[in-house]
Amino acid sequence: MKKISETPKDFTLLGIPGLEQYHAWISIPFCFIYLVAIVGNSILLYLIAVEQSLHAPMFFFLSMLAMTDLILSTTCVPKTLTIFWLGAQKISFPGCLTQLFFLHYSFVLDSAILLAMAFDRYVAICFPLRYTTILTPKLIIKIVVGISFRSFCVFVPCVFLVNRLPLPYCGQRELPHTYCEHMGVARLACGDTRPNIWYGLATTLLSPALDVGLIAASYALILRAVCRLPSHGARCKALGTCGAHASVITLFYTPALFSFLAHRFGRHTVPRHIHILLANLYVVVPPALNPVVYGVRTQQIAQRPQPEFLKISSPQRQGLGMEGWLWGTEG
Repeated sequence: MKKISETPKDFTLLGIPGLEQYHAWISIPFCFIYLVAIVGNSILLYLIAVEQSLHAPMFFFLSMLAMTDLILSTTCVPKTLTIFWLGAQKISFPGCLTQLFFLHYSFVLDSAILLAMAFDRYVAICFPLRYTTILTPKLIIKIVVGISFRSFCVFVPCVFLVNRLPLPYCGQRELPHTYCEHMGVARLACGDTRPNIWYGLATTLLSPALDVGLIAASYALILRAVCRLPSHGARCKALGTCGAHASVITLFYTPALFSFLAHRFGRHTVPRHIHILLANLYVVVPPALNPVVYGVRTQQIAQRPQPEFLKISSPQRQGLGMEGWLWGTEG
């Protein structure tokens, strides 16, 4: 009879089963992309903080996205690299729960911030004359508090579901992954995990899936407004920016969707190492790309040598019209 432990002391993260001999090589792009994410988001936060012309709703949401991306990637990647480089596979049970919470919390918060940014663009394009009266500081504070509180409330129960009684862990401590995530940990238990499964499904449908639907609706309305612009050049610039934003949104959600479907419906059809590799993509790739797409394309960064290269010219100094200010391109 298996020994039952109500409070396991630690778990063993196996990394990527089947690709153990390639861990050192896989770690190279992981480390590089992580460093790009850290440097890119840090520079972005610095630029937004010091440049007065960027103290606007769009850039406030962008700074939130940068901070959340730093949390998302830093929650998982350092531990993954210690597994690949040092073979440090052990993680304490409290440490596993902490990683699990911040992973899911930052992912849901990222999703909500993308929705807030889509709403900001919708107001800016569809109601340009009322932009400042609609997106007031009071409303922005409400949005920030609301999405942060929603993300917190959505995944706090996951921690209790994993740590709840009676959910005994029957000696199985090996987690075939590079980090702790909700259903991976829950499946190590020998008790009834149906509440975990149903809660995970419900949170996916009521938070990221709902966000995706609202983001799609926002961009559909934006595209309709853009198509009505009289200037062909303005339409091309707007469509180009929308396409770039949509690419990052797609890249953010696709690996997560694949991971979700593989966990619930493809456990015996999708190779485990493919599942784990794609699950790792959404904690490193979007945080590295977001500063490029949402930062460089929406800021007028002066092309000057160091140390002047970090200075940003405001839209007024660059001679931008309203369309240039909204889309971060010269009019």
